[in-house]
Amino acid sequence: MSASVKSRGTRRADAQRNRELILRAARDLVREPGELKLNAVAKACGIGQGTLYRHFPTREDLLVEVYRHEVEELVAAAPRLLATHRPLDALAAWFDRVAAYARIKRDVFAAVEAATWRDLTAHSLGPIGAAVESLLAAGRSDGSIRADAEARDVIVLMSWLSRLDDAELDVRGPRLLSILVDGLRAYRS
Repeated sequence: MSASVKSRGTRRADAQRNRELILRAARDLVREPGELKLNAVAKACGIGQGTLYRHFPTREDLLVEVYRHEVEELVAAAPRLLATHRPLDALAAWFDRVAAYARIKRDVFAAVEAATWRDLTAHSLGPIGAAVESLLAAGRSDGSIRADAEARDVIVLMSWLSRLDDAELDVRGPRLLSILVDGLRAYRS
């Protein structure tokens, strides 16, 4: 088993801290032009390359984990938002998080081979679909989201986000996500 897939529960505190530093740095650096360099990640973290390689033996291992971490954060945001917002507002706030996720997805997928891409897609669609469904179900339940809205509908409509460059995502993203929320809204006559 590679170091990148060891259980988080078995890591020492300093090893877990280093892993989190590596993931944060890689997440930031993957957005920069050009290929993600592992030595740049190690330098950004202030750790040695040996430490980085113990956690992530290859560049692909690191990129896969950056992506998986983003998926986990996106999925975990849904119940937190539902606990503090009305369902339709929770969905709109979650879409703001989707825009950030789309940037990482685009940049990671551009850097990872096709076989890994297929594995990552399979990993993300189930949990993200479940998160979307929880948001939609809460809204259908309180009458704020249309009864015929399905998680797959939302995922298909969201998929364009990862195809936009940063400038267009910044300009067009909030308006398009607002249109999506309005399209999911249940209108009463």
